[in-house]
Amino acid sequence: MPMLKLNREWSALMQRYGADHQHPTNQLCHTIGIPLIAASVPVGLSIVGLPLAAAMFGVGWTFQFVGHAFEGKKPSFVSDKRQLLVGLLWWTKKVGIDLVATEPVAANDP
Repeated sequence: MPMLKLNREWSALMQRYGADHQHPTNQLCHTIGIPLIAASVPVGLSIVGLPLAAAMFGVGWTFQFVGHAFEGKKPSFVSDKRQLLVGLLWWTKKVGIDLVATEPVAANDP
């Protein structure tokens, strides 16, 4: 059972994120890049881990931008910074971790 239920606004953000990430290569790149970026934060909290974290962060973002080259669309966070968090939520769903439930959203909802 999901831990969080997203409201209509955040459900619409998830829907928009999914629509911006349809190309299989982009999805694969994000499936690799998102966890690298997310994991770089706790790794970077230690002095010893800082060089590794920097490498993870850089490689993760490289995967993101390569994926968007295949998609032919700019990254979602460019127009809405909340999409950085939505990307992590999308990744959890993509790999089968059921953290969030979304509400049905009409195509013309904001």
